Amino acid sequence: MKTVDEIAAEIVAREGGFVNDQDDPGGATKYGVTIGTMRRLGLDIDGDGHVNTADVKALSRDRAAAIFKRHYFERPGIGKLPTVLHATVFDMYVNAGANAVKILQRMVSRMGFPASDDGVIGPRTAAAVTAATKAAPDHIVDAYGIERRNYYYAIADGRPASRKYAKTRKGGKGGWIKRAESFISGRYRLTESQHRERTAAWA
Repeated sequence: MKTVDEIAAEIVAREGGFVNDQDDPGGATKYGVTIGTMRRLGLDIDGDGHVNTADVKALSRDRAAAIFKRHYFERPGIGKLPTVLHATVFDMYVNAGANAVKILQRMVSRMGFPASDDGVIGPRTAAAVTAATKAAPDHIVDAYGIERRNYYYAIADGRPASRKYAKTRKGGKGGWIKRAESFISGRYRLTESQHRERTAAWA
């Protein structure tokens, strides 16, 4: 299994450099760290008394990885979950915040291991997820990855401006879908035709 530091480094690499997409509710972002997160943490990197776009641009890879490890893995308690789920839940938490946990809670509840979908990893959620993992050790990661993929599609269904993250201009799989499927075994990934069928209503 990869260490938390290794997973954080991979997330930083996956997120890419500075972007400021007007269709992204997160605003200016670098290595996946949004300007909102930097303001919440008070990261005035250039020391001018304000946290703005210049500070986002000045963010280093190492600092971004440290932010992820502290605030998106340790603080929400992802370490309480079975190790096999660390990479995918951590990655999703960076991308979707507490929704990453809510998706997992709803999934294990449907599997017969009740957990309140409050986005908090408390003792009951940790126990429910552990029990679900023991019940389906060879499928739990794929199942969660599929739930991630469904979550992204659902966002794009309801928010046209976000569809470019799930579907390319040529109709192929967008970044969101590829990201989710990077944690799914090949046999459970959608074919290009299945993806196009799923997104046909967006045309």
